[in-house]
Amino acid sequence: MDLLPGVRSATVDTSRLRVHYIESGATDGQPVLLIHGNLSTGRFYEHVMTDIPSHYRVIAPDMRGFGRTERAPIDATRGLSDWADDIVALLDALDITEPPHLVGWSTGGGAIARFVIEGHAAASLTLIDPVAPFGFGGVGLDGSPWYDDYAGSGAGMVNPTFLEHLTAGDRSTDSPFSPRNVMPPTFWGGDPADPSDLSALLLEETFTTWIDENNFPGDIAASDNWPGTAPGTRGILNALSPKYLHWNEIVDLQDKPPILWSHGGEDSIISDASTWDAAVLGAAGLIPGWPGADTCPTQPMVTQIRNVLGEYEQRGGRVVHNWIDGVRHLPIIEARDEWLTAFTAFIQQA
Repeated sequence: MDLLPGVRSATVDTSRLRVHYIESGATDGQPVLLIHGNLSTGRFYEHVMTDIPSHYRVIAPDMRGFGRTERAPIDATRGLSDWADDIVALLDALDITEPPHLVGWSTGGGAIARFVIEGHAAASLTLIDPVAPFGFGGVGLDGSPWYDDYAGSGAGMVNPTFLEHLTAGDRSTDSPFSPRNVMPPTFWGGDPADPSDLSALLLEETFTTWIDENNFPGDIAASDNWPGTAPGTRGILNALSPKYLHWNEIVDLQDKPPILWSHGGEDSIISDASTWDAAVLGAAGLIPGWPGADTCPTQPMVTQIRNVLGEYEQRGGRVVHNWIDGVRHLPIIEARDEWLTAFTAFIQQA
């Protein structure tokens, strides 16, 4: 594996599974853990790691089911607590006892929120376009589900044609649903034809995803409710369902770590009108039979994040807002320097 100068690769056996990670900086420095999102790996952070001040120990693991970490099933009924527990186990295996600065992008944002909710200390939290505090899909503004079975969320909501192309390892641009046509423009604002080394690297890392009912997308439960599927009990997309995932309880913490919330203003995934939200697709006629906004409203994900973090502040927590206009789901790619400046200042003041 060809890494950038100053970045090291290692694998460690933890009490839960064998974890691959990359790291930079001082081996005895204050820990900074970078937790990636769905369809990605720790290498999504590689290009920013060595620009974080070198007195920090910067670690970017591949989370279970992704990259070069051991393939182990995700118990979706625990939300993202499997990932949170894996972070604890990694810190233990590396003999890190100092509370880390935790960075979580998208799915990773929910995981680090669960980490502190479950009683583990952190020096700070950085949420980068995080999954909403009431999970993803099938709920309204206050997190109430459309239906008791949480139809409209979970593994059944993945586009089946995209899944076919991902499973086949399709690296072409022949189909609008190929990973090359979906990932760059949606995630990091790239052109599908971009030959740059970074875009190629990120795409190749996406293809390390373990495609399986135990990981991505997960198992699917049939539903009599629109749009016909409800979350199963295994895999990452079910773990993101509001049936199992919520991190709004972060407001109840007695010891509130400071939070940096970075968000791309053009993010179409974590958005008040997410193009991956069944209600948005239904309203556009792309999923037939949408019952309408009274029954199945769009999930205002950014508003939910803003509301929960606002309450966090009202209850004594500190939140730094880093809204970046014109940027999509990965500010660390499209707005690298701006994000690094905000992040470095934040952790130095935390």
